[in-house]
Amino acid sequence: MNTPFDELPPEPKKHTRLSGLRASFLTGIVVIAPVGLTLWLIWTVAGWVDNMVLPLIPAGYQPEQYIGINLRGVGVIIFLIFTIIVGWVAKGLIGRSMIGFAESLVDRMPVVRSIYSGVKQIAETVFAQSERSFEKACLVQYPRKDIWAVGFISTEAKGEINAKAQTGSDLLSVFVPTTPNPTSGFLLFFPREDVIELDMSIEDAAKLVISAGLVYPPGARPEDLGRARRRA
Repeated sequence: MNTPFDELPPEPKKHTRLSGLRASFLTGIVVIAPVGLTLWLIWTVAGWVDNMVLPLIPAGYQPEQYIGINLRGVGVIIFLIFTIIVGWVAKGLIGRSMIGFAESLVDRMPVVRSIYSGVKQIAETVFAQSERSFEKACLVQYPRKDIWAVGFISTEAKGEINAKAQTGSDLLSVFVPTTPNPTSGFLLFFPREDVIELDMSIEDAAKLVISAGLVYPPGARPEDLGRARRRA
């Protein structure tokens, strides 16, 4: 006996070919986008440096006069060579004397002095090899208990901050970055026992913050932790 459902027309076949093309297109975007954006960023930065450096060179010494074409990136090479020479001179006695004399002149200029000291501190923190960087990545409860945030331990709190906090234990200064821009954030002070150090590197923790939790380091992804628990 036939039922009403037997009279219904068969379901149309899914557009498997169109779905395959769509999947291939999305895969191609995933592959091309990082490479394309990286090349575009390098090309843009090289052009920006060229526009800053090449106008400072006299017309008779412009690289275009010798190469014959306006080759992008020549300004970057000139800037790198100039920076290396300046760094080499600054390491010597004469260079240190010149820098000390120039800084003494800057200290006499009220507005310039503030700008120079701020830029110098940032440059020394970011680029100087002798400066200390973040020690370890960590977990802290912020902005309230039972809410966890990734932070970076910079150093132990010292002086007035550690003395007047009156927590009964040593404080650690922790930088808690914001997502997706880790260069901004909050400097917080936690008791040592409230800071949980992580095994992941500083670079992996920074990737985790920048990606808003999408990029986990190897061995720290949720599925990896689940497998480890099942093995245990």
